Amino acid sequence: MGKLIIIVGNTGIGKTTLARALAKTGEFILGLEQHDERPFQLMFKSDARYALPNQVDYLLLRAEQEQALRQLPQIGLIDGGLDQDFHGFTRLFHIRGLLGDTEFELCQRLYKFCRANLPGPDLIIHLSASNETIVQRLAFRDRVNIANLNDINLLDSLLTDWMSSLPAKMILHVDISNVSPSYAEIIPSLKKQITSYFEYDLGSKIADNFLD
Repeated sequence: MGKLIIIVGNTGIGKTTLARALAKTGEFILGLEQHDERPFQLMFKSDARYALPNQVDYLLLRAEQEQALRQLPQIGLIDGGLDQDFHGFTRLFHIRGLLGDTEFELCQRLYKFCRANLPGPDLIIHLSASNETIVQRLAFRDRVNIANLNDINLLDSLLTDWMSSLPAKMILHVDISNVSPSYAEIIPSLKKQITSYFEYDLGSKIADNFLD
């Protein structure tokens, strides 16, 4: 089964840009958010009644992407992903009242079913930045965006809450407050860290099997 990396972080922080930049090194294969292609995203932007189908569509899309990427020899790389779409955006929209309690529970059932049948990511790259940096990047974003500037702190706390339940060793934290929007200056070092992580992980598993 192939390896999977997800890039998580606040809205507008540049998850897709980083995924594309890493993919250009030739080491990864992408599964992207597809904002413009999703059937309910634009409708949800103007009408909250489409919140539920939009979230169901995204949770299914992300599960389908994970399933497909796991079958390939390259390392899969997803911007956001199943876990962020549930623990970040679905919870955010529930708190904002865009999803009712029963609608949220339906999304939760779907997420738990998907995660029970799909292994979690092997590595999480967590992007963080100052609010000023995120505001600047959102200002130049040319696509449908449901979360807004008022959601920045809440979304960050929701993601932090989720990641606190995971082993710290599987999360690579990257502060991009002083990094260019292209990420060009950190791609070599980030790729090296990813390679080292998977080499160490493989070595640990081999050692564990030997000891057993």
